[in-house]
Amino acid sequence: MKVLIIDDEPDVIEVVDLCFSLRWPEADIASATTGDEGLSLVEKEKPDIILLDIMLPDTDGFQVCQEIRRFSDVPIVMLTARGGEVDKVRGLEMGADDYITKPFSHIELLARVRAVLRRYESQLPAIGEVFESGDLRIDFASRSVTIRGQAVRLTPTEYSLLYHLTRNAGRVLPHHTLLAKVWGREYADEIDYLKVYVRRLRQKLEGDPETTGRIVSERGVGYKFVAVA
Repeated sequence: MKVLIIDDEPDVIEVVDLCFSLRWPEADIASATTGDEGLSLVEKEKPDIILLDIMLPDTDGFQVCQEIRRFSDVPIVMLTARGGEVDKVRGLEMGADDYITKPFSHIELLARVRAVLRRYESQLPAIGEVFESGDLRIDFASRSVTIRGQAVRLTPTEYSLLYHLTRNAGRVLPHHTLLAKVWGREYADEIDYLKVYVRRLRQKLEGDPETTGRIVSERGVGYKFVAVA
């Protein structure tokens, strides 16, 4: 496993390096102290997971995360000393998969990393059928999604959320059910994660995160996918 740490604090790099080395002795760990260096290493090393600090000397982690998402679906866990909800939501909107507030324990770091890797490594059933709704087409066997014949690039987490919504089209899936199915039971109360990913799906499917054409919110309950002919 290749790990990339993008953080300008030597102590943080050392702690993260130690955590990974103890849990995954075979891990190949690289580090960068600036956003530019980090982006270069992402393209060169093709890491399996990235731990990205928000506060970097040359830029901020949000911009780095957004830039990575232009060419890679690699799992990204953001690290920050700021624990506000605004930063958390912004990081998720930029494409991060999870968010850890400094200082963090070894147990929390490893638990979050394992959860993210589990989502990316888990394989949803490759059902041999196609789902069509208006101009949306999902081939479950190839896990491909198209809108008006154009491929839609989804991260594994985005695809998993869309998969569960469309497999239950017309039914309201409670927040905790979707969170448990997509992120894991330990995330059952992380409603912000679900809200952000629904917005990301709407942006990719509708072109507008505020449009509720396909994915409808049932206030205080959950979400449902509305299929059309």
